[in-house]
Amino acid sequence: MSEEIINRVASSKLITFNLEDHYLEGERVLFDIKDWLLDGFVLREKDFREQAKAHDWGKYDGQYVALICSSDAIIPAWAFMLLATYLQPYAKKVITGDLETLESILYAEIIEKLDLSELKDKPVIVKGCSHKPVPKNAYLLLIEKLQPIVKSLMYGEACSSVPLYKKTKG
Repeated sequence: MSEEIINRVASSKLITFNLEDHYLEGERVLFDIKDWLLDGFVLREKDFREQAKAHDWGKYDGQYVALICSSDAIIPAWAFMLLATYLQPYAKKVITGDLETLESILYAEIIEKLDLSELKDKPVIVKGCSHKPVPKNAYLLLIEKLQPIVKSLMYGEACSSVPLYKKTKG
């Protein structure tokens, strides 16, 4: 006696939310100012300004740029601000920090703008695996936005999810 196999995942009301779907396309660039410092540690204002003025900023057109100093030099805030003034006409976004910080900031801006009203009182699973770099912080920001409106939250895949939150009846 054979019974019909029913795909309960396909017929469930569970909505999958994939952060990877909101990934902003574009090249990410790490710009290290260490090489512009005397011996990699001393920022000499005149030299720094001359290098900034002579640099080809157009090559960052349409890119997301993370400014860092990989040495232990103490860099004044104005130095990063100066570089940002040169990058502003070209780069899509400029931040101070590493590439993970850049990705976190990009996702924070995306998540803040999301209209999630269609998920109100629905069971939602946040997809876990991705092929694009989704920072861990993005998942936390998404939970912060989803939890007040959804019926339940899970993480992973529909066939093997981890329950995170269930709204109490009342």
